[in-house]
Amino acid sequence: MSETIFTKIINREIDAEILYEDEQALAFKDINPQAPVHFLVIPKKAIATINDITKQDRELVGHLSVVAAKVADEMGIAEEGYRTVMNCNEFGGQSVYHIHLHVLGGKLLGWPPYTDKPKNLE
Repeated sequence: MSETIFTKIINREIDAEILYEDEQALAFKDINPQAPVHFLVIPKKAIATINDITKQDRELVGHLSVVAAKVADEMGIAEEGYRTVMNCNEFGGQSVYHIHLHVLGGKLLGWPPYTDKPKNLE
């Protein structure tokens, strides 16, 4: 796998607003946020797409969700809710070929469309 912008962030060759880091993962704010709160959680191990995840990566990929929940709580969006999204390949919307979990939250988040507004949006 070729080096990506995320590899450069992990290696501190490119600056990012880091929210969390441990030996397996890194969370940082998205530079082009699509919601009031939008951050990414990436593994430090380079895995190009969801299709490339192996049985040996199960714990690592699960750890990304644990990190997402921790940072969502720290960012104040855990109680009201947030969305996690992982895109796969071109038609799935993946633009960086290093798996990454998008975490999006905030009251202005308008998708999916609601038939009834959630209580916290009334």
